[in-house]
Amino acid sequence: MTALLEMRAITKTFPGVKALDTVNLTVREGEIHALVGENGAGKSTLMKVLSGVYPAGTYEGEIHYAGQLAQFTDIADSEKRGVIIIHQELALVPQLSIAENLFLGNERARAGIINWRETNRRTEELLKKVGLSDPPSAKVDKLGVGKQQLVEIAKALSKEVRLLILDEPTAALSESDSQALLDLMLELKEQGVTQIIISHKLNEVRRVADTVTVIRDGSTVSTMDARANPITEDAIVRDMVGRSMADRYPERQRRAGDRLMEVRNWNVFHPLHSDRQVIHDVNLTVRAGEVVGIAGLMGAGRTELAMSIFGRSWGQKITGSVEMKGREVDVSTVPRAIDAGLAYVTEDRKSLGLVLDEPIQTNITMANLAGVSQGGILNDKAETRVAEDYRRQLNIRTPGVFQKVVNLSGGNQQKVVLSKWLFAGPEVLILDEPTRGIDVGAKFEIYGIINELSAQGKGVLMISSEMPELLGMCDRIYVMNEGAFVGELTAGEASQERIMSLIVTD
Repeated sequence: MTALLEMRAITKTFPGVKALDTVNLTVREGEIHALVGENGAGKSTLMKVLSGVYPAGTYEGEIHYAGQLAQFTDIADSEKRGVIIIHQELALVPQLSIAENLFLGNERARAGIINWRETNRRTEELLKKVGLSDPPSAKVDKLGVGKQQLVEIAKALSKEVRLLILDEPTAALSESDSQALLDLMLELKEQGVTQIIISHKLNEVRRVADTVTVIRDGSTVSTMDARANPITEDAIVRDMVGRSMADRYPERQRRAGDRLMEVRNWNVFHPLHSDRQVIHDVNLTVRAGEVVGIAGLMGAGRTELAMSIFGRSWGQKITGSVEMKGREVDVSTVPRAIDAGLAYVTEDRKSLGLVLDEPIQTNITMANLAGVSQGGILNDKAETRVAEDYRRQLNIRTPGVFQKVVNLSGGNQQKVVLSKWLFAGPEVLILDEPTRGIDVGAKFEIYGIINELSAQGKGVLMISSEMPELLGMCDRIYVMNEGAFVGELTAGEASQERIMSLIVTD
């Protein structure tokens, strides 16, 4: 099989940081090639070099594509040659229709007038290819994330894609949507579309990839051929982190103490549709030193429950009570919830957890400004000292705390969010998808932080779509379905089969 793409000795330097150091990557025609590595390893940077986001002349090394030296000046230039990249943050216009999104900037027009009949006909053809039955006129903001991802792929097909790059394509998808997308990737491969996938989900990588290249600290570590020999997750992890990780979840002493938080008869209605009840009579308890999980399918109401408890950040007509250490507390606003001893690490760290254009130190202290102020005046030195302390404690990989959060990898951004809430001094920390979109090495570090909190007698309420994560970390697991708890399992009782059985038999 001939090579469609060869990236030779690619080196990319930013001020004070060498992001890529003589990286080599060869992708064969018609294969699915997985690019894996820890957050900050350089995967996305390498793909931005390939697609022209970082144009020729801003990096060292050579790109050979379809047998010719390629010097792409921008994304439009690479797209003309059939190189299409789909970023983790989808680039669709929510208010426009599917058809308008598919041909935005590539309109089917003559003399400046769009031919809507041709546009809609071609849209229907492309949607059929990706398995979507929605009409071309459907607004994108009315589609789920899984369907939006398929619209992005249809958009790539409209540009006669030859090399499709997918950056964390299943990070925000449910299990069923993820499997549908992986099936589509295999179908596109049969149609001759070469693909590069960046993913932290190693089970998905092993399912679809013909070749796996591992990047660590900006350099190529290894390339494995799945066609020659089956590739194990352990082999990939070893090359990613530079050490064996036979035990993915750090050990800890399980010692549940007195009740820290108790939620009783919690009911929540939809914020826009007042007649639609979303949370039904939920009762839960978190004890000191305990990690409690909430399992459930996407749409079960887990995030809605967490946000409604934390300062009524979601929902209306909320009833029920919250007790902390046996005393009823007021959690009607976010500041009151924080004062009561609660903290909430959102699943959407970029939109809701961080101010991306602000430096690390500002983000770390924003939930507890009183802790770095005197007489209502911010103490810059105290703020920097606190941020430096958390940078060391949580091993945030950054040249300094004055760096903007937007420049950090996903795993390091998550550590900044954790630092922010740890500095607020909570008794109970609610973690909503705490390891979404981060690599196995960073996951292990975050698991260690969770264990340290439990050892200090704090309570942790953990929401996760990854059942192995819940089984590996939690003392108890509540199972949620359609806004209600349908079961409660101890660590000894819990298994993926038991959890799914409770969901489907509700």
